Amino acid sequence: MAEAVVNVARRVNATVEEGRDHLDLSNCKLISFPDGVFKVLNTVSENIRVITLADNEMKAISSKFFSTFTQLRELDLHGNVLTKLPDSLEEMRHLTSINLANNNFSTFPEKLTQIATLERINLEGNSITEIPLEKLSAMPALKWLNVMSNPLASNTLSALTSPHKFEILSQRES
Repeated sequence: MAEAVVNVARRVNATVEEGRDHLDLSNCKLISFPDGVFKVLNTVSENIRVITLADNEMKAISSKFFSTFTQLRELDLHGNVLTKLPDSLEEMRHLTSINLANNNFSTFPEKLTQIATLERINLEGNSITEIPLEKLSAMPALKWLNVMSNPLASNTLSALTSPHKFEILSQRES
């Protein structure tokens, strides 16, 4: 565990010292976003555009995360054990891409449909059966949705075959 803490500290310090606009905390054995990181990044959080928290063991993302990183453009959370997202997600006014592949979502995180800037949603490899296509179709910027490897209901699969204004990756019925 100490090695994981040192690894996180090293990556956070490099982001601050080098003035990077991205923070990569993938493969750090995190079960949540460390509170100490908020303090360290407090002076540069407005500059962070990309955060990767992939391949950790995160069960939840706090509301504080989204209220701290308000300028975030890309968020990669694939390979965790997330089942839901906080309501504060809808405050992400600049988010264009979110990767939630290989998590434990059983329902589509509908808060995503309230982010007007969102262009790409990756939900591959979850346990989602229904997709809110009407709400997704109303999203002004959405260009790409990946729902492959989800146990989609047959009515959802057939709805996906009709034309949409965004690209959908799903299991097509042969």
